[in-house]
Amino acid sequence: MSEKSWDRVPIDAQSIDAPLSRAAVFLVLTVPEGDAALGKVCATLDGLADLVKTVGFRDLGARLSCIVGIGSALWDRLRLGRRPLELKPFAPIRGARHDAPATPGDLLFHIRAERADFCFEFERLLLDGLGDAATVADEVCGFRYFDARDLLGFVDGTANPTGPDLPASALVGGEDEEFRGGSYVVVQKYLHDLGAWGRVPAPEQEAIIGRTKLDNVELDDDDAPRKSHKTLATIVDEQGAEHDILRDNMPFGRPGRREFGTYFIGYSRRLWVIEKMLQRMYVGEPAGAYDRLLDFSTPETGTTFFAPSRPTLEALVEAAQARIKGGG
Repeated sequence: MSEKSWDRVPIDAQSIDAPLSRAAVFLVLTVPEGDAALGKVCATLDGLADLVKTVGFRDLGARLSCIVGIGSALWDRLRLGRRPLELKPFAPIRGARHDAPATPGDLLFHIRAERADFCFEFERLLLDGLGDAATVADEVCGFRYFDARDLLGFVDGTANPTGPDLPASALVGGEDEEFRGGSYVVVQKYLHDLGAWGRVPAPEQEAIIGRTKLDNVELDDDDAPRKSHKTLATIVDEQGAEHDILRDNMPFGRPGRREFGTYFIGYSRRLWVIEKMLQRMYVGEPAGAYDRLLDFSTPETGTTFFAPSRPTLEALVEAAQARIKGGG
């Protein structure tokens, strides 16, 4: 592991390190004004672990899990005290040709399981419990597509960190001790123009992505006139150190509505890593040489959250409940 601070990493960092599941729900909610709504949100978060058990006991092999992320505005409204060092709203990006919008979101629930019915039941009970204390801003049901491919036909998440590199890339460490074990989360819902993509010859598709389509071999584009998606999404700092993020992207779609997409969800120890990755994709490196994948994939949403470690989340919710009940 590259960073010494991780010799004391907490194990219970929600379930960020869970392996890729066969099904997932990405649920983004907004919370209305008022202490009544905040109180119900806190009660729901307080009972989240029990809800996972309630649904998950039917088949432990389904490996039901749920990660909750809190948005910047809700963090302030709950008066949770000091914020994680980099927590802030998603910054919209305006490129020469493509833009990345910022969209509302106070809470993120990333629900995963090996069975879609478990995700469905968990989400149903979760929303029933919240009632009018939350409004659905976005809801996407993802599925694993063949051998972890996206709907463009390429294997997704190949560069994900594994083993001891995973917490060093995805979880906050000693640089922000109070929030050790948490993670910054950025989500974007992309819609694909599969018709236009299908008319692109396979070798050109591979040059755009930066990998071969059939066997997922990385391509060298050092001398290419335009950098690939793979290269633009690779972040190296001024000291030459590469910074990874953990992606748990999922395909989604409704063929009857001609809707085909990828839900991007990135977990990172440092928010600036994802922000720089998106800047390189949309603005280009050099400026103007944007990610050509954006000619076929359009972002519909963009929201940032912080997912605290489980013990930290429990402590934050308990403190927020006490303040709300005390009228403070």
